[in-house]
Amino acid sequence: MSNKKRSFIVSITAILLLAAFIFHIFNLTTLKNAILLTSTFIAGIPIMIKALQSARMKTFSIELLVTIAVIGAIFIGEYIESAAVTFLFLFGALLETRTFEKTRSSLKSLMDLAPLEAKVIRNEQTINLPLNDLRKGDHVLFQSGDKVAVDGEVISGQAFINEAAITGEPVPVKKSTEDYVFTGTIVDNGYIEVIADKVGEDTTFAKIIELVEEAQDSKAKTQKFVEKFAHFYTPAIVIFSIFVLIFTRDFELTLTFLVIACPGALVISAPVSIVAGIGNGAKNGILIKSGEIIENLARIDAVIFDKTGTLTKGQPEVISIFTYTMQENKFLQLAAAAETVSEHHLGQTIVQEAIKRNLPIIDKPSEAEIIKGLGITGIVNEQTFAIGNRKLMHKEEIYISKEMERAALKSEKLGNTVIFAAFNNELCGIISIADQIRSEAKETIRNLKSDGIKKVIMLTGDNPHTAALVGNQLGIDYVMAEMLPDDKVVKLKEFQQAGYRVAMVGDGINDAPAIAAADIGIAMGGAGTDVAMETADVVLMSDRLDRLPQARKLAKSTVRNMKQNTYFAVGTVLLLLAGVLFKKVFLASGMLIHELSVLIVIVNAIRLVRYNKDKRTEQKQIASVFLSEKGA
Repeated sequence: MSNKKRSFIVSITAILLLAAFIFHIFNLTTLKNAILLTSTFIAGIPIMIKALQSARMKTFSIELLVTIAVIGAIFIGEYIESAAVTFLFLFGALLETRTFEKTRSSLKSLMDLAPLEAKVIRNEQTINLPLNDLRKGDHVLFQSGDKVAVDGEVISGQAFINEAAITGEPVPVKKSTEDYVFTGTIVDNGYIEVIADKVGEDTTFAKIIELVEEAQDSKAKTQKFVEKFAHFYTPAIVIFSIFVLIFTRDFELTLTFLVIACPGALVISAPVSIVAGIGNGAKNGILIKSGEIIENLARIDAVIFDKTGTLTKGQPEVISIFTYTMQENKFLQLAAAAETVSEHHLGQTIVQEAIKRNLPIIDKPSEAEIIKGLGITGIVNEQTFAIGNRKLMHKEEIYISKEMERAALKSEKLGNTVIFAAFNNELCGIISIADQIRSEAKETIRNLKSDGIKKVIMLTGDNPHTAALVGNQLGIDYVMAEMLPDDKVVKLKEFQQAGYRVAMVGDGINDAPAIAAADIGIAMGGAGTDVAMETADVVLMSDRLDRLPQARKLAKSTVRNMKQNTYFAVGTVLLLLAGVLFKKVFLASGMLIHELSVLIVIVNAIRLVRYNKDKRTEQKQIASVFLSEKGA
């Protein structure tokens, strides 16, 4: 039944009950009873229809119990009870539906950000097109106040973009040529032209909405248990009611017992909390894929971090190049040409350094093979090459001279990552790369430990010197270096076998095997949103580590909220049943308390929608942007 139809029936029955009350004052008993029966019939029909539908499916529903109670009340002449119960049941269902919708407000607010049309340049003309008519490759224009309608790269102009719909960050981000923008974000100030890379259902924004919808419809272990319990509980109550009738011979008391025992609040105690918790996360740039994941996230007691792109910014820079077999720029040019097929941060850093130096990258590698955790091999400019770490050099049987080793160790002890590059089986030079630690990393680890995380681990493919330096700076408990992707999985499983519930935090690309093997896989959204959303259980869309403690606290609060609702629902039913058996609670009053308990459960869950809104952090971010602009 639609809310509109239910509202109409509730309004009609409310008027009829008011009329019955007036007739009661004037002792017009016949008219009063006729009005009460009419009200019972109008409100009772939709309840009875749903009860019959449930009965056909061989399930005991709350509607079936209410129908039995109403028929029984009419049979013994309790017309006030029958009218009150049907009205209260429908009125409670109406309030429940409307209140439940509020728990989905985060998803609704996201969907409201979806644009309806966009300005597109076609045939040298600017035209407005509906979202469904946009195509990949379109040149789309956005100006102040516009909602971005495509995922794509900025090809001209600049603007400040509010990306809260994607990342949860309230501070506008400056976007200019070669920067990437996402659907659902808003142009705060400025003008940009974007070439569409993804449109419609392929956009990141559309995938976020799809994931949140699926997650809010998913079930946690607690919810599955409650539903299973309710499935057996309801018929048990029917049987118990028969015993109550046999021993008390009180038909009215038995009917009251039957209705009051309905586990309405219990059945919804878990799903409303899950919906609200997942909605809160989505609003703040934390994508949690299911209710079961929320429960698992709340229970983790060990966190494993990747280093590059996770604990560090993932924006490394070339610090120095050491070579003695060829001229430096020629060496860099060849290395960059070989790395053009690499997806790794460090490989792309070498390419970017060549571009900065205006070195043309004409040659493309052939027979290239990316060896995860080691580097890349192949042929470029008719020369075989091997570019990567020491393990790759050893694997390819390439000799590292003492002079080259000394230079590499000196750089590593300064905290740099060293890339070895060999051509035609001869080590020609090394490239030292540095990546800054994220500013929020140390505080994130401290917050995790204070929130009950027993062990913080870093597993990295980087060299031991750099790994130890980062580990010491951040206060990490356990550091392992020179780890291949498979090694990370083995080490992760060792911690699991030791009794830890482990979360793996990585970039969603190189760390995919470990993320998949962990109890909870967490991906940094900035490292390739599509891959991150497909691989991980939780995605930090803002690409900020300080969202991780927030995600865990949200998960713990959601689980706590589910437990509060469950205990309250069970406690209310037990108290009401005791009141019924001692003849202190009657059908109409019991039904009123029952419906109020349902609403209290939902209202309690609504608190999660506004949970953990860190205003101080937002104010600091906004202030820093304002001051930087003012200084400029």
